[in-house]
Amino acid sequence: MVVTIFRTHLRSGIDEQALNQLGARMYEIATSMPGFVSYKDFTAADGESLSIVEFESKAALAAWRDHAEHKIAQQPSTARVFVSARYRGGRSGRGAGVR
Repeated sequence: MVVTIFRTHLRSGIDEQALNQLGARMYEIATSMPGFVSYKDFTAADGESLSIVEFESKAALAAWRDHAEHKIAQQPSTARVFVSARYRGGRSGRGAGVR
């Protein structure tokens, strides 16, 4: 499994409706991609958002990364939406949990 963590902080005064529409479209595409596992989004008190996206493999993540609409969403114009945007990714190791 490959896990990617996105940390973003939105600029003030952005068109939130347009951003929400874009986010909904990206979610629709990502969840339809072969190898998609899960997506979770959290927002901190200071407004920073943390998104955790899981894919079954590096190839599945690469297919999402290289999807034509996703590439457009990553264009420099989207940088005007965020004060900061960072991501980290890697293969998840052994895990354990309790339900």
